[in-house]
Amino acid sequence: MSTTRVALVTGGSRGIGAAIAEQLAADGIDVAVTYARASEQAAETVRRITAAGRRGLAVQADSADAEAVVAAVERTVAELGRLDILVNNAGIFPMAPLDEVTVEEIDQTLAIHVRAVLVAAQAAARHMTAGGRIITIGSNLAERVPSPGLSLYAASKAAVLGLTRGLARDLGERGITAVVVSPGSTDTEMNPADGPHADGERAAIALGRYNDPSDIAATVSHLAGPGGRHITGTAITVDGGASA
Repeated sequence: MSTTRVALVTGGSRGIGAAIAEQLAADGIDVAVTYARASEQAAETVRRITAAGRRGLAVQADSADAEAVVAAVERTVAELGRLDILVNNAGIFPMAPLDEVTVEEIDQTLAIHVRAVLVAAQAAARHMTAGGRIITIGSNLAERVPSPGLSLYAASKAAVLGLTRGLARDLGERGITAVVVSPGSTDTEMNPADGPHADGERAAIALGRYNDPSDIAATVSHLAGPGGRHITGTAITVDGGASA
């Protein structure tokens, strides 16, 4: 068996996920990424992983489909030989007045943000040994909601905090950690720094600028490396002081 560590990053075709995948590859880790529809972008992420001298793998898996999420974990292990790091990154950003939120939107959001994280962690933990890391991308909106229209999103990300504390207890005896990284406003296709709401968001940030995806990737890199070995059951907020 290869001694090179292996990571799986869900939603790794673009944005924060792609930045995390590329950073982990730069750290000497082989990386698999999942994608729902962006096959060309996933292929580009894999190209950058291999350009860094690591093995890369793209797996089509919609995180709203629990069976597909589990299958992605199993395929990662089958093709890359092991699994040491799971990064639950795939996400959506529902934003609507409370009266307009539909049951279908609730189900989809909870499926992607909560159920997928739980089933992926469950599947990944079966393959992990001591030193394994489960890192989930949450949101600073889980603990502070500064504007209306975010009830569903905030609820789903708050659930991840409790889930991660539970994972830390369930897996601690095996030496596996579980941590949430909670970004604030981050310059991606989902929430561009020149978007219609950007000025208002930027005004709330103590450092005055959006996160770059690399800011989140750097924190994940630390947690996945030696510095993260005794950090578990908690959340680290990366939002430039927006929550201060």
